[in-house]
Amino acid sequence: MSEKNTELADFLRRARGQVDASRAGLPADGRVRRVPGLRREEVAFLAGVSTDYYARLEQGRRIVPSPSVVDAIGRALALDEAGRAHLADLIGLGTATPSPRTRPVQRVRPGLYQLLDALADVPVLVLGRRADVLAQNRLGRALFTDFERFPAPQRNYARWMFLDEDARSLFVDWEEQARVAAENLRLEAGNDPADRATAELVAELRESSAEFDRWWDEHRVNQRTHGSKRLRHPLVGDLTVEYETLMLPGDPHTTLYVYSTEASSPSQRALSLLASWSLTGEGAAPSV
Repeated sequence: MSEKNTELADFLRRARGQVDASRAGLPADGRVRRVPGLRREEVAFLAGVSTDYYARLEQGRRIVPSPSVVDAIGRALALDEAGRAHLADLIGLGTATPSPRTRPVQRVRPGLYQLLDALADVPVLVLGRRADVLAQNRLGRALFTDFERFPAPQRNYARWMFLDEDARSLFVDWEEQARVAAENLRLEAGNDPADRATAELVAELRESSAEFDRWWDEHRVNQRTHGSKRLRHPLVGDLTVEYETLMLPGDPHTTLYVYSTEASSPSQRALSLLASWSLTGEGAAPSV
């Protein structure tokens, strides 16, 4: 372990700078605020710890607060659930593994493939660790891309989002979706800092994408559980899909992303048209 926890220091410093001081519940002290966010002593006050203790923590010193102190600091910094989990991981109270190692390759069990085939009317992606795309159904391929056309090590949602021009063209809200992908990867990297594949993916994206590199340095985290995506599909035009995530019992590192559209909406009609077209996989684009 290094002498200082630089990841923790960076996260705390940036989180402190993002807090809206006017809403933090601090007593007025009459001082002019020259920088955004909270001062160190204000975080310490809100968390009920000494300024010196918090300062040493933000400096990345090798101290491990109790869970109650970590929770208090999370509240002081107005962290959401993902941010608090990331803080616990960085401090050493989470599930992070300290020693670098290579995880075994994830496999999709046969029953899950059967489930994907049964969910023929909605697009589905199965993502594993670091957003590796483990499987997708027919409509999932038609809506996004066929990840199986990539070499196995490159079948990754975040990598596709940042490095494939088709992804940039597909998402109307590409910047928002890409930022979420980066923040989700940041969360996972904190949870499993010893995973070599994650470290290699992050290094590749930082080198190849200026946007990813900038957002990674912001040290924000995000846990994707549900949301929407606005698409401009080359075959069926504009549509908006909503997604929900389903964790597999007994396999917390595998997640189903199920996409749907609002009933009787133009988006639903576009998705139905795409489903009809994808049954053949060939031919001219449908008229929209």
